[in-house]
Amino acid sequence: MELTVYKINGEKTDRTVVLDDSVFGIQPNDHAIYLDVKQIMANNRQGTHKAKHRGEIAGSTRKLKRQKGTGGARAGSIKNPLFRGGGRVFGPQPRDYFFKLNKKLKRLARKSALSYKAVNGNIMVIEDFTFDQPKTRNFIDVLKAFNLGQTKILLLTPGNDNNLYLSTRNLGSVTHLNAKSINTYEVLKAKQILILESSLKDIEEMFKN
Repeated sequence: MELTVYKINGEKTDRTVVLDDSVFGIQPNDHAIYLDVKQIMANNRQGTHKAKHRGEIAGSTRKLKRQKGTGGARAGSIKNPLFRGGGRVFGPQPRDYFFKLNKKLKRLARKSALSYKAVNGNIMVIEDFTFDQPKTRNFIDVLKAFNLGQTKILLLTPGNDNNLYLSTRNLGSVTHLNAKSINTYEVLKAKQILILESSLKDIEEMFKN
């Protein structure tokens, strides 16, 4: 697939780039995407949820009433889960939600997500640029040049550009990543992917290693 390279002011340059079909043109695997996104979201969970069972509830251990003759069910403790304020049966306990996926499957998932974006025309290549100093207004001007006001944006740059990162940090609709750190979840979440020209090489080399 061949794409035109744009300037940051929204104008087309006279250059084009060819996206590697082995990365941006594969047959997407939906199940691989599902598993990778599931792992990413699971690994982000803190797992600190906690409910008290009857052994952890503060309360008297006195038997509430005699065993027989009351006409009701027997009850031995006010901490019984059947009573208001009692312990919880099989409540959530702290746990780790991590699970493992093979590297090849995760790679397939990322390539599948990129292929979806490429075929739908949601990838744009911009010539390399940076800012002399961090300034959110500068990046807002770039978005306006491409009519991407409140669109969910994923910006991929070669290396870690601190000025670009600080310029996009306060924009809730923009995610800035090193091109070598892309993940399936961020690719799918973005409506438009802006790739700096030199970071294309980083992406293609990452999938060939």
